Amino acid sequence: MSSSSSAGESPIAEATPLSLCSREPRVPADRLVAEMVPPPRFDSVRFGTYLPDPNQPSQTEAVQVLESFAAGLGGTQAAGGSGRRGFFGLGRPKAPKAPAGPRGVYLDGGYGVGKTHLLASLWHATPAEPSRKAFGTFVELTNLVGALGFQQTVQTLSGHRLLCIDEFELDDPGDTVLVSTLLGKLVDAGVALAATSNTLPGKLGEGRFAAADFLREIQGLSAHFRPLRIDGEDYRHRGLPEAPAPFGDEQVTEAAHATAGASLDDFPRLLEHLAKVHPSRYGALTDGVTAVCLTDVRPVPDQSTALRLVVLADRLYDREVPVLASGLPFDQLFSEEMLKGGYRKKYFRAISRLTALARDAKGLVRTA
Repeated sequence: MSSSSSAGESPIAEATPLSLCSREPRVPADRLVAEMVPPPRFDSVRFGTYLPDPNQPSQTEAVQVLESFAAGLGGTQAAGGSGRRGFFGLGRPKAPKAPAGPRGVYLDGGYGVGKTHLLASLWHATPAEPSRKAFGTFVELTNLVGALGFQQTVQTLSGHRLLCIDEFELDDPGDTVLVSTLLGKLVDAGVALAATSNTLPGKLGEGRFAAADFLREIQGLSAHFRPLRIDGEDYRHRGLPEAPAPFGDEQVTEAAHATAGASLDDFPRLLEHLAKVHPSRYGALTDGVTAVCLTDVRPVPDQSTALRLVVLADRLYDREVPVLASGLPFDQLFSEEMLKGGYRKKYFRAISRLTALARDAKGLVRTA
């Protein structure tokens, strides 16, 4: 379906809007592997497109360190494939030694300082074929293990030169141990690592993701990571209003009908539907959707629902899908209790990202 139509060109699209609530996608394991690349929003980012805040020297330092780290990976071999034969073949020359120092970097900073931009830039800058480097969120990595099994995941990723993990989750001890064990196997195979993370529940801290918590939770892996602190404000809010005022139901509905490929759903019903779809499929849930239109946005009723909404917000943000809504503004989605609790940083990230997508959606509404 063409997405070239706009609200200014045609008052009503030929097709009725899509509905996310009518979708129950199934995602095969091979797609999970193939999609371990930076999301569309970060296709074109590079270190040169990252604009450090002149008032935050740690941002410039992080770029310099990561550029050097990527360059250092060019002369190393992961232990998978031919590299493994070099390590273990008797009578053969020894494989080149890995560069001295940590084989991983951890980007330590608050939401909105550009950690994902830098992580994706590292992936792009690493001199290896796309099939030999992987990029995904912690949730996507755990889903891969669930789909392939632990040993097959180790085999699949051991031939990689680099694994980037965005939003390493520290709030589920079982998953943390699982992924830490996986990363230990990959480090032994010669895979370089890079990660960002979320904070532990109850660790309110200072608005950043606490490298000490991350390094403690991954235990034996801590020696493999060099923490890079990245200070700064949420760039999505620099000099911009907080959350744009929502539109009326009629405006949202009209925009959905006038935008080819748009979806239109009642917000409370969508929240109910998300409970029926595994979060690993939220990306597939939005396949082919050019804009998400929501009516009757209201506060989320409970924490489980709120955490599912966080995942959906991440997938929409990754794919640059604008979100047009009626009801309450997005900065009123989560209760005061939620915003003071252990998952507060996830909720603030969701507000930040949905707010950015709401700004992107303003052009969908026809003006007189």
